[in-house]
Amino acid sequence: MSYYQQHRSEFVEGLRAFLRIPSVSTLPEHSSDVRRAAEFVREELRTAGMSFAELIEGKGHPLVYAEWMNAPGKPTILFYGHYDVQPADPLEEWKSPPFEPEIRGQDIFARGSSDDKGQTYIQIKAVEGLLKSTGKLPVNVKFLIEGEEETGGEHIEEYVRTRPPRLKADAAVICDTEMFAPGLPTICIGLRGIVYGELVVEGANHDLHSGVYGGAAPNPIQAIAQILCALKDSNGHISIPGFYDRVIPPDPQEREAWARLPFDETEYTQKEMGAAELVGEPEVPLFERVWARPTLEVHGIRGGFTGEGAKTVIPARAVAKVSTRLVADQRPEEAAQQLKNAVKAACPRGVRAEFRVIHSAAPSLTNPDNRFIHAAAQAMNQVFGKETVFIRSGGSIPIVGVFDQYLGIPSVMMGFGLPDDNLHAPNEKFHLPNFFRGIESVALYLEMLGR
Repeated sequence: MSYYQQHRSEFVEGLRAFLRIPSVSTLPEHSSDVRRAAEFVREELRTAGMSFAELIEGKGHPLVYAEWMNAPGKPTILFYGHYDVQPADPLEEWKSPPFEPEIRGQDIFARGSSDDKGQTYIQIKAVEGLLKSTGKLPVNVKFLIEGEEETGGEHIEEYVRTRPPRLKADAAVICDTEMFAPGLPTICIGLRGIVYGELVVEGANHDLHSGVYGGAAPNPIQAIAQILCALKDSNGHISIPGFYDRVIPPDPQEREAWARLPFDETEYTQKEMGAAELVGEPEVPLFERVWARPTLEVHGIRGGFTGEGAKTVIPARAVAKVSTRLVADQRPEEAAQQLKNAVKAACPRGVRAEFRVIHSAAPSLTNPDNRFIHAAAQAMNQVFGKETVFIRSGGSIPIVGVFDQYLGIPSVMMGFGLPDDNLHAPNEKFHLPNFFRGIESVALYLEMLGR
């Protein structure tokens, strides 16, 4: 029996301890919890046998860095993950408390279980198993784990931008994506970028009585609705001038590979999404819509009176949280300016409208024809017993573009989550068989690279 099979129960208990820490990076009241999670990761890396592990302080939450560099002449792998999590709201929809991990069937339920504590823990335990069972690693290994992925990752981007010599590596390994289907090993080669911000609309300099001023006063909520509808039509086409100009469509081979993926659209719509039907650009195939096309979404609108009862007010201000996902070869700065220009053009009389960027990240598209991705596909194939498939993801992992731009290294995205893991939603979970096989896959991957 291997080290990994012998220590499964300890791995789960360690993951439970990690998940109990409410490291919500977006909420200032959890700043001490976020630091506690960073310290937990540092201690786990020390216990695993890394030569040293430390916190890197800076503006924002600390980074965790560790290394083992005792394999001269062998490749160097830089592992990345994040220890921060999304808020757990709405709490009433959780079947068990979000920071009290509960195993039901073969899944562990807790905030951060799949995104990304469980998958970060896979990397740590894979390295631990090799060090504890053989006393060494087959390749050189570095870890860079952050605590701001859910809030834009400014600290890590600034750190990587300085190109510290300690980050020199041949490839990055990121476990923060999902498998296409249960039991089907998957490597993600493309991610959408993002421009996230606030659309702020202002009318009068104070709230007004709708009976006294209604019919004459500008209404920012009405105006914000008009602007949003001008940015995207009812069929999902983005109406921002020039927005699609840089979009690179998938090549025929990639489209053919996507068409062969095991997929049930009804189950995807009704079970995974819980929706009545799919929407979006009707002439564009589904996988292309969610992986290789830009989007524009509204995440929330606030303004005026939303409490119980009635208050007939015309608000002075309204705000909408808006994001657009970008695909290769769109550029965040250009896309943000296009969005700002479109908001200005659509702004109705009597109000002032402005789009303010909160954070952004470039899209990424990796050429799968390199030895680091080939070895990962072979390792996952051996552990899972099925041919590894290559997909893209509709989400954004900003660090991939940062590693490419400043370190010049490819990112190998070995994902072990599942499509129904409820990321960023109540009842987030992680499939424990994927957790265990993920640890073995990453360990085998390192062994293959060292041969």
